[in-house]
Amino acid sequence: MAKKILTTPIKAADLADLNVGDIVYLTGYLTTCRDIAHRRLIEEGRKLPVDLDGGAIIHAGPIIRALSDDKYELVNVGPTTSMRMEKFEEEFIKETGVKLIVGKGGMGEGTMKGCRDYKALHAVFPAGCAVVAATCVEKIVDANWKDLGMPETLWTCKVNEFGPLIISIDTHGRNLFEENKVKFNEKKEAAIAEICKHVSFIK
Repeated sequence: MAKKILTTPIKAADLADLNVGDIVYLTGYLTTCRDIAHRRLIEEGRKLPVDLDGGAIIHAGPIIRALSDDKYELVNVGPTTSMRMEKFEEEFIKETGVKLIVGKGGMGEGTMKGCRDYKALHAVFPAGCAVVAATCVEKIVDANWKDLGMPETLWTCKVNEFGPLIISIDTHGRNLFEENKVKFNEKKEAAIAEICKHVSFIK
């Protein structure tokens, strides 16, 4: 199977054949964006200083090294827990036109609806691999809302085959984490029943 690479600006048609569980990579531009930036856009109604139409964000607070002449180097960029942004994400997708959201762990009904209605994906980058992720970043091209501090600044990076990214929510309304919960709970119930048969003498 050919390696699937999404390139920004991403179009809805690029995502139509992708499903939960598929692995993709990103080439182009990726902006770090987490709690406070979501709040500023949705709760405070402030215009985002980055054009994300057809773009990609990662829920992450990277470690950045300042270089000379107002330039920066990304040291590592591990994803943070996406669920913290759940209450904002449907509206965020609608307002920005973002097509790819990268993070850690699952997200809920709002994000599922946003991905389905506005044709976007949520994908997870393997946790604990922040240094590996940094090797996919060619350079930092812009930094906005630096008043928020290093973790919350919107760092826009030029990336080359950033990944692997496992699709957890697709444009068809499927959610890999929710589907797996059902499967795992079925297996758990069967395992508990089997164990109880062998230890029923314990009261």
